Amino acid sequence: MPASVRSDLEHIFRAAYPKVVGVAARVLGSRDEAEDVAQETFLAFGRTSIPAGEALGWLCVAAAHTALNHRRSGRRRATREEAASVPAGVAPDVAETVVARDEHQRVRAALSRLPRKQAVALVLRHSGLSYAEVAAALDLSPASVGTTVRRAESALREELNRDASSR
Repeated sequence: MPASVRSDLEHIFRAAYPKVVGVAARVLGSRDEAEDVAQETFLAFGRTSIPAGEALGWLCVAAAHTALNHRRSGRRRATREEAASVPAGVAPDVAETVVARDEHQRVRAALSRLPRKQAVALVLRHSGLSYAEVAAALDLSPASVGTTVRRAESALREELNRDASSR
């Protein structure tokens, strides 16, 4: 391992990888893309001096930010939309799957339009992090996490309503 990479990276990677991929997958909706984001995130983490005890929070926030950046940049969007299109005469179960995929896509697009701190707080909380973990990761007081998440949920609903009314 090169000297510029942390000696505890493998241990932290093994412990945190599933959570980091999960956070990225919530934003992107694709396990493959989430794994790419996780790889980027761990490469960046490997060059930091973040204490091991703070690694999970840092990694989850970095994964959320990186995933949002990927989402906002529109990379691979055309491929995903093309894969989700339904040819005429397809059986209803396939159509239902496509409709559900479209809904997930709308939520992810709306999420990418939220203020970054709200989007990250919402993704982290709904990825299973506790209020205390979200607070530590975002440098918030634990009491303000609930307010931030509720505002994010409200803003997300507004974005979804705005999107629905423009269709």
